[in-house]
Amino acid sequence: MLTQIINARILTPQGWLKDGSVLIRDNKILEVTNCDLAIVGATLIDAKGMYIVPGGVEIHVHGGGGRDFMEGNEEAFRTAIKAHMQHGTTSIYPTLSSSTIPMIRAAAETTEKLMSEPDSPVLGLHLEGHYFNMKMAGGQMPENIKDPTPEEYIPLLEETHCIKRWDAAPELPGAMQFGKYITSKGVLAAVGHTQAEFEDIYTAFQVGYTHATHFYNAMPGFHKRREYKYEGTVESIYLMDDMTVEVVADGIHVPPTILRLVHKIKGVEKTALITDALACAASDSKEAFDPRVIIEDGVCKLADRSALAGSIATMDRLIRTMVQKAEIPLEDAVRMASETPARIMGVLDRKGTLEKGKDADIIALDRDLNVRAVWAMGKLVEGTNKLF
Repeated sequence: MLTQIINARILTPQGWLKDGSVLIRDNKILEVTNCDLAIVGATLIDAKGMYIVPGGVEIHVHGGGGRDFMEGNEEAFRTAIKAHMQHGTTSIYPTLSSSTIPMIRAAAETTEKLMSEPDSPVLGLHLEGHYFNMKMAGGQMPENIKDPTPEEYIPLLEETHCIKRWDAAPELPGAMQFGKYITSKGVLAAVGHTQAEFEDIYTAFQVGYTHATHFYNAMPGFHKRREYKYEGTVESIYLMDDMTVEVVADGIHVPPTILRLVHKIKGVEKTALITDALACAASDSKEAFDPRVIIEDGVCKLADRSALAGSIATMDRLIRTMVQKAEIPLEDAVRMASETPARIMGVLDRKGTLEKGKDADIIALDRDLNVRAVWAMGKLVEGTNKLF
């Protein structure tokens, strides 16, 4: 099947194409061109001058549509994934908060099943924890948090093949060995829920921790102990030029001014946008998987209001927040939602940009940056056909 999107403002790696077209055959992009003459035999879709941009690559998301990936079952996974796809996510790494080993195994089994399906948006499993600093637990379930244990993580990685990212606090006993081991297995190591200062971050980076989990959240900045001042995790990560970061760009987890600062210092190619969304995202549900969590002021919090506990954001909201509140150019915001996370996760060869030969993962945004259509692997996502 041949499909041609015409009369579009298309974001390419070289910049914007005005009045261009995208030609799709089955699940691939056949051509991106500044010529929008209709191709004989193609199904024409008139974008009416809207923005045509790459689909979002979501590398940190806990659930949506009323379901959480910690449930581990296929129904929960499919419901949450579908909810986010309707808001512009076309590739997804389901994320577990700090969990028990049986919970991880159940989620891994479901992830592997979904990954085996043709044209699946699921690219792997992300484990956020459970090797975290208890003092920085935030919204994590404290009963699941512990130090890295080789007897636990080695068998888990040997028996599963879908874990693509694992986060830990580098100051914990055994964290450096853990980072070395998982990176040797091709798993992205990220620092998170940590009190690490510069020496810990520097050493962690040397052994393979190349990414920072929800930058600024669950980590200290510049601080004092008695009369002396110390760099925090935040400043230490800024000093690691090649360390990538992700930000929860809902405008609440990190204020727009700080989103602008991250963009200014780390830049587009080192910054990814994430939702860190819980089950209540893209849903009428007011309940999270964790009974301690409430929704208030457009964000998830612990009921005692001691910490944020995830968001209710979706991919399109991240882009709108960056452009409309943080005053970042649209092309930069889109790249941070697609190209950069694809590069971080090692899938830029097929995801993240609109180029010939890549997967046909495409979003149509109107002038107000609302989603009007989503194609995942060349197929129109149900409930997003607002263009025609």
